[in-house]
Amino acid sequence: MMIYSFSIFIFMYLVGLLIFCIKCNHLLLMLLSLEFIVLSLFFGLLVVIIILMYESYFLMVFLSFSVCEGSLGLSILVSMVRSYGNDYFNMLNILW
Repeated sequence: MMIYSFSIFIFMYLVGLLIFCIKCNHLLLMLLSLEFIVLSLFFGLLVVIIILMYESYFLMVFLSFSVCEGSLGLSILVSMVRSYGNDYFNMLNILW
């Protein structure tokens, strides 16, 4: 059961990285793929903590930091859409 759970974690992580590398034009799709990567890391940490029988308080800290990361990314997305009109990276004048 442990190898099956770990292989699911590796598959989720690699799919998230693949989507992050392919969809690099839209900020929203990049944020969604980053959240998917964070969820896969949470699943991997959960599996390791359950197997090793450690305390699960670190998972609460990890989830609180991931929520802060998600809200910061969404606030940047909203401010960028308000100032530029879209979330394409190619349309930004800052990057050129």
